[in-house]
Amino acid sequence: MGRLFGTDGIRGIAGCDLTARLALDVSVAAAYVLGMHGRPDPADAGGRARAVVGRDPRASGEFLEAAVVAGLASAGVDVLRLGVIPTPAVAYLTNALDADLGVVLSASHNPAPDNGIKFFGRGGRKLPDAVEDQIEHVLAQSPDGVTGPPAAGFGRVLDAQSEQERYLHHLLASLDGDPVPAHPPLAGLRVVVDCAHGAAYAMAPEALRRAGAEVIAIGVEPGGHNINQGCGSTCLDTVAAVVRAQGADAGIAHDGDADRCLAVDADGQVVDGDQILAILATELNEEGRLAGDTVVVTVMSNLGFRLAMNDAGIQVVETPVGDRYVLEAMLAGHHVLGGEQSGHIILAEHATTGDGILTALHLLAVLARRGVTLAEASKVMTRYPQVLINVPGDKDRAAASIEVASAVDAARAELGSSGRILVRPSGTEPIIRVMVEAVDTTQAEALARRVATTIQQTLA
Repeated sequence: MGRLFGTDGIRGIAGCDLTARLALDVSVAAAYVLGMHGRPDPADAGGRARAVVGRDPRASGEFLEAAVVAGLASAGVDVLRLGVIPTPAVAYLTNALDADLGVVLSASHNPAPDNGIKFFGRGGRKLPDAVEDQIEHVLAQSPDGVTGPPAAGFGRVLDAQSEQERYLHHLLASLDGDPVPAHPPLAGLRVVVDCAHGAAYAMAPEALRRAGAEVIAIGVEPGGHNINQGCGSTCLDTVAAVVRAQGADAGIAHDGDADRCLAVDADGQVVDGDQILAILATELNEEGRLAGDTVVVTVMSNLGFRLAMNDAGIQVVETPVGDRYVLEAMLAGHHVLGGEQSGHIILAEHATTGDGILTALHLLAVLARRGVTLAEASKVMTRYPQVLINVPGDKDRAAASIEVASAVDAARAELGSSGRILVRPSGTEPIIRVMVEAVDTTQAEALARRVATTIQQTLA
C-alpha cells in the first residue's frame, strides 16, 4: 500500500477510496498521535484531548463527518462540531479554542464526488510528513481500532457553529485591529465574490460587507453536488462575466473550502496568486513590515514574479508545491508572507495556513488605501506565458521513464535561460503536471505538448 497522505491530507472518491471505515480508523489513529500523546507534556495535561471538526457542503461530508466524530469520541477526544466552515477557519479555531487537533472534511477545488480528510495539529498548523507517517503507522498497527473504553472516558460531542462568529471577528480585526471599524476599510468598492457553492457561501460575502464593500455574491447555493461546478477559482470566466455585467471594481473567487483566493479586475482579466502575492509583498515592503525583505513561493511561481521581486529588492525563497511546505519555510526563516500561484496565500501575522477570505480582504484593502484599480496594482509584475498540461496516469512509471527524462532534458536545453520546464506528480490527483514557461507562448505550448505526448506514449 502506498502512502495514504498526499500533499494536502487524504483524498479520494467518497465511498470508494475514502470510506466511512477509513475515516473512522484514521481519526482514531490521529487521536492517539495528536491527542494526549501529542501534547508537549501529556503527564500534566489532565482531562481528555479536544478536537474541532468542520466540513465543506459536499453530500459525502455528512457521513464522513459522522465517522470522524465517532472515531475521535470513541478514542476519548471531546469534539466541537463546527458545521460547514472554511478550512482556514478550522485552522484558526484549533488554535483559538486551544484544541489538540482540527479535522476538515473537504476536497478543496476537486469535483463533488471527491472528498478528503485534512488534519491540523496544536496551534492550527498542517502536519509535517513525519507526523503523518506516525498516524499511518498507528493505523497499520491497529487495524481493529478501539477495543475498549479509553482511560479518561469516551469523548463528548458538542455543536459549536456559533464559533464561526469568532473567526469573522478575527478576519475583520486583521485589517486595522477593530472587528467593527468606524471607517470601513473597503468602503466605496463594488465587489463580486464567487464562493463556488462551497464552505464560504455565507461567510465570505458577510466578511466583505462588514468591511464596507458593496457585495454581489454568486456561487452561494450549495446543494451537496454542485461544489466547484462551473464556478469558483477553477472557473474564473463565471466571476469575470458577472464583474463586467455589474460594473464591479473587482471579482474574488474562492475554491470549495475557501483556502484559495484568485481575482479578476474590472475588465474581467485574471489576477492569479503570483500577482496577488506581488501586490501584497510590495505593500508590506513599503510599510517596512516584510520580515527579512523576503517572500516564500513554490517552484510553480511565475518567472515574472521572480523578476518583479528582484526589481523591488525583495528576496524569494522557493519550496516544493503545497502550502504546508511554504509555511514550513516561512516558520524556519521567520517570514510573514508566502503562497502559491493557485491562490493559497499565507499571511503569517494572521493565519497558519492559506486563507482565501483573509487574502481577499487584504488585497482589496490595498486598492482602497492606494486609490488604484486592481488592473493598476497588478502591473507590479509582468506574467510570463506559462502552459500547464495535466496527463492522467501512473505517476511512478512516468518518474522512472528514461524517455520522459530525455524529453524533459531536450525541452530544457531548447529553452536555455529564457524559460523553464517543470514535470511533477500531483499530490492530490492521479496525474502528472507538465509546466513550461517561456517568453514566447507558441514555444511554451509546443514544448509542453511534446513532453506531455511522450508521457502519454510511455504510459500507454
